[in-house]
Amino acid sequence: MEKVKSKKQSFMAGVFTIMVAQVLVKLLGFVYRHVLTVIPEFGDEGNGIYGIGFNIYMLLLTVTTVGVPGAISKLVSGKVARGQIKEAKRIFRVALGLFSIVGIIGTLIMIVCAKPMASLAGNDSASGVLLALAPSVIFVSIAAVIRGYFNGMYNMKPSSFNQTLEQIFKAGLTILFVYGIHYIYTNQAELALEYGINKDTITAIMAVWANIASTISCAIGLAYLFIYYQLHKNDINELKDGDQDPITNEDEIVNAQGSIRRIVKMILSLSIPMSLASIVSAINRNIDSFTVNNILQQVLPIMNPEKFANNSSLIVAEATRLYGILAGKVDMLIGLPLSINIAFATALVPAVTEAIAKDDKALASKRISYSIRLSMIIALPCSLGLCVLAKPVLELLFHGQVATSPESVLLLQISSFTILFTVMNQTINASLQGIGRMFIPACALCVGVIIKLLLNLILIRIPAINVYGAAVGSVVCHFIATLIVTHVLRKSIKLETNFKDVVLKPLLSVLLMAGITSGFYALMINIIGYESRIITIASLGVAVITYALAIVILKVLSKEDYLLLPAGDKIYKILCKLKLAK
Repeated sequence: MEKVKSKKQSFMAGVFTIMVAQVLVKLLGFVYRHVLTVIPEFGDEGNGIYGIGFNIYMLLLTVTTVGVPGAISKLVSGKVARGQIKEAKRIFRVALGLFSIVGIIGTLIMIVCAKPMASLAGNDSASGVLLALAPSVIFVSIAAVIRGYFNGMYNMKPSSFNQTLEQIFKAGLTILFVYGIHYIYTNQAELALEYGINKDTITAIMAVWANIASTISCAIGLAYLFIYYQLHKNDINELKDGDQDPITNEDEIVNAQGSIRRIVKMILSLSIPMSLASIVSAINRNIDSFTVNNILQQVLPIMNPEKFANNSSLIVAEATRLYGILAGKVDMLIGLPLSINIAFATALVPAVTEAIAKDDKALASKRISYSIRLSMIIALPCSLGLCVLAKPVLELLFHGQVATSPESVLLLQISSFTILFTVMNQTINASLQGIGRMFIPACALCVGVIIKLLLNLILIRIPAINVYGAAVGSVVCHFIATLIVTHVLRKSIKLETNFKDVVLKPLLSVLLMAGITSGFYALMINIIGYESRIITIASLGVAVITYALAIVILKVLSKEDYLLLPAGDKIYKILCKLKLAK
């Protein structure tokens, strides 16, 4: 097993690998979504069409594949921990066949149901987006199994590089396709009008081609994983049959003579519960897709009867625009901190599973507690910082667009608080899955989603609240879910955490950051005399430095915490020299 162990990454090394990839993925995603948003023919309305189609696609993709990497990872890590290498490879082969079939079925469903689903969401143009994305379901289903296999062997690099590679091609191809359409349309506008092609038609075409780029990038990502697997599939072949540990728990594992049916049952028994939370989360996103657009089309004529009376096309366009702000600008900005923290969730499942398999509850508790503390350290400044600096951040990223869509600022300020609760949900849900409490995350989020649906149906119908009701519903949804999963986790395993270390110290740090950053921003405006991008960038820099210093001065992290970080020993030595640590 020595070669196998040497190929494993430590828990924090795995976290760091995934974190770097996720940040790159989100930054690249921001680049192409930013390009789309600032193109006049696309903008918020294009984001609305894109978001409706993409969220429906993500729901189907979640049903078919999201629990797969976690389930395969959990099974494989358990087998490798026991030395049952043959079992790990057998599970992988069966899973590959199973989810190839599932992917084909998912693609066919998307093709057949594209038009009805788009119509139900209130915008027929989204059907083209669904058709463009349909082949992706096959590619992602197969890729999910391969990623889960290597994650289970503590090799996070294939998953990380796969996601980064996909996003590089997705960003590049999206910009190429959409800018190409923009260039042709702007130079042939008169000819386009002769053929009945107007701005709304071009917006829908751009949304379709943006998602064709997504499908092509998924195919390229799968090709990379296949090549990587072919080159590294023998990495865990060192053990012979006689070297493997005996199989002792027939209810938990599959023996060498086990049938394919039994293996499938095991995989589904894990992947379905692990998928449930993600499925409910995808349903949560689609609540906005199906309620915001439809309800706003009823509310807008009441809000502004002179503008929208007897003009159905203008009503649909405005409702789609408002939803596009929520699904485009807001979701894009709150997604970055979530992508950073997903590293803990991804690495926690196999790490905690291994500890539990070895009956080392202390190690499981240590890894969970550490992840919860760092998740809070990540989430708090992102939530409060984005709330305080919402307007300047939007001006920085979408210069000239906030003036035409002032709803963006308040929507972002409200939605920023979902970051805190969603981040904590990610980490705690992964912890619960690692210790075998599979259904709790889904049940908790389901309660939150039901409350969100009710709030959407009630609040969006109130003209004075309208689209902001969807943002409020999301905050309440994730807050309720966080309360439930936190309670269950504390009942299930003894954690090395307390209120002072997990909440109070990070909260004091972030309040110091918010106060100093707000003061700096106001001071610079008074000195210069007007708002500018330079002030915003400088304020963000001040926020980062202030928060980092507050974390160190208030001793939010212990010596052991620092040593778990990549290059943590060097960081700790520097802090000791500066007399900021002992």
